[in-house]
Amino acid sequence: MLAETDVVVVGGGLAGLAAARRLHRAGVPWRLLEAGGRLGGRVATDVIDGYLIDRGFQVLNTAYPRLGTLLDTDRLDLGYFTSGVLVRRGDDLLRLVNPVREPTGAPGTALAGVGSLLDRLRFAALATGCATLPVSRLLAAPETSAETALRRAGLSDAIIEELLRPFLSGVLIDRELATSSHVLAVVLRSFARGRIGLPAEGMAALPRAIADPLPADLLDLDTPVAQVAPGLVRTQAGAIRCRAVVVAVDPPAAAALLPALATVRMHSYTTYYHSAPEPPLAEPILLIDGDRREIVANTVVLSNAAPTYAPAGRHLVATSVVGPKAPPESTIRAELTRLYGRSTADWTHLTTVVVPEALPAAPPPQGRLRKPVSMGEGLFVAGDHRDSPSIQGALASGWRAAGAVLEELRAG
Repeated sequence: MLAETDVVVVGGGLAGLAAARRLHRAGVPWRLLEAGGRLGGRVATDVIDGYLIDRGFQVLNTAYPRLGTLLDTDRLDLGYFTSGVLVRRGDDLLRLVNPVREPTGAPGTALAGVGSLLDRLRFAALATGCATLPVSRLLAAPETSAETALRRAGLSDAIIEELLRPFLSGVLIDRELATSSHVLAVVLRSFARGRIGLPAEGMAALPRAIADPLPADLLDLDTPVAQVAPGLVRTQAGAIRCRAVVVAVDPPAAAALLPALATVRMHSYTTYYHSAPEPPLAEPILLIDGDRREIVANTVVLSNAAPTYAPAGRHLVATSVVGPKAPPESTIRAELTRLYGRSTADWTHLTTVVVPEALPAAPPPQGRLRKPVSMGEGLFVAGDHRDSPSIQGALASGWRAAGAVLEELRAG
């Protein structure tokens, strides 16, 4: 059977949904094909014994510029984390917060023994510059790796290894900090300008909210795409003739459909979920390891930020590890005992979520982050591998790809 429409969007992740939203708003006939049985791509939430288990530790940053175009974040009923981190170093837990968001914590942050006072002042200056300078200025700066940028900012080995590497490794999924300094700049900008939260119904609420205005009969689930070509998309159910195709799947699948695409290396991430009868911390704050053991990237009591993540009387702890080698749960539990400074013997291991292709690597040069979305002959590509590796990058690239499609259709 041969169907027809103007635009076929391949992939129902954030990039594909953002593209569909823009096409729908413009009144252009479209159809979205998703290989799986749900929308959202890498953003998903499972329910296990009453706990909300995201597919790896993910958060939503209210400073992402594209969010406001696609939804009202108030409808997500976000529960927020403290704007800062706790650093375990030996017997001490050192609390460092964003003084703009948490002014009462500013004196303690200034005196915290992570790096020197000069380190903390230099990092504050770096973050402030990223937050206040125009993005165009940030992306016009000479590009290096993230680690080189931190060292060029005058930061010592102590603050990099005890605070910034463990924190940023969880954000970038890159313990080596080989990610582009331009990506680092926009990451620091978003953290300085926004609040970090979790939707009350789990991270899957984000793609659901973006998809809500779209007609359900235009969203074809369980529809793998076998081939794309100029003007044609082939599925097991038949072919669809179209004027343009937006390939909005993960990089490996995109390269299979569009061989002209360069290979993109992917970073892997593992998150261990535990249930605890009592919260090991009273605060919704990220805890990182300043003892340089390089096993755990971060751990956090999710239910302190969003109580809906755990059943009444229980608490949900998420602990994340960067890289392809996931330690056994027993090793993680021992690390958690050390990090939280209390026994975890009465904790229950709920599940371990391995995401082998969590984020695309983004080493320099990334330039101004916006890679071309047009492949020629009516073929377009979207995804966070065409922009910054993040939720914002996925949404922005999908919106941008749809804009390029609209320009081509109008010109034709």
